[in-house]
Amino acid sequence: MALVRYDTREVQFKLVYCGPPEGGKTTNLHYIHRRLDSYLRGDLISVATDQNRTISFDFLPIHTTEIEGYQTRFQLYTVPGQDVLSETRKNVLAGADGIVFVADSTTSRMDSNLNAYENCRNALEENRIDPDRLPFSFQYNKRDLADATSPDVMDQMFGVKRASFFACATSGYQVFATLDDLTKQVIKGFHSQTIRKERGRGVSRRESEVAVALKS
Repeated sequence: MALVRYDTREVQFKLVYCGPPEGGKTTNLHYIHRRLDSYLRGDLISVATDQNRTISFDFLPIHTTEIEGYQTRFQLYTVPGQDVLSETRKNVLAGADGIVFVADSTTSRMDSNLNAYENCRNALEENRIDPDRLPFSFQYNKRDLADATSPDVMDQMFGVKRASFFACATSGYQVFATLDDLTKQVIKGFHSQTIRKERGRGVSRRESEVAVALKS
């Protein structure tokens, strides 16, 4: 859930990249980090096991322009796709405000995609987050491959009813478009929740300032 820091005047959102192993989650974050100006990003951090495999997350705070004195920060994470790392996946997904699901378009990876999607939803539910109410953006990666599955087939497989993104994370194609789509969904949802809270029970002066700032 969004974290509002009144002392530092920040609103912080947590976005998590999910998907099958080697589907392109980490490649997305590395591309984003590489392309952003240094003043817009923090350090990219990988956490690895003794076997030297990244299993936890890549952490990337993105600092946007201040809005009415409040700075919006997005923290980007990846979760491990391996089945044996379900507890790590659950921990990383705790408090998520939005999900980018990076699916591998390779025809032979469809079962892996579905398994990763089910694992993602299960981990959210274990964290008492309703996956059907959480903002999702679907990215179909590796569209440059000759055996890429039809996007229509993939939309049907995941039950996607809104725009999905056909991407090539290694070249950066549609990487930022996917991220932009999710951030807009998250901000819009936060606005709506803030307005409902204001109407339902009233809020403090500082909370009202945040709502006004983010609606600008």
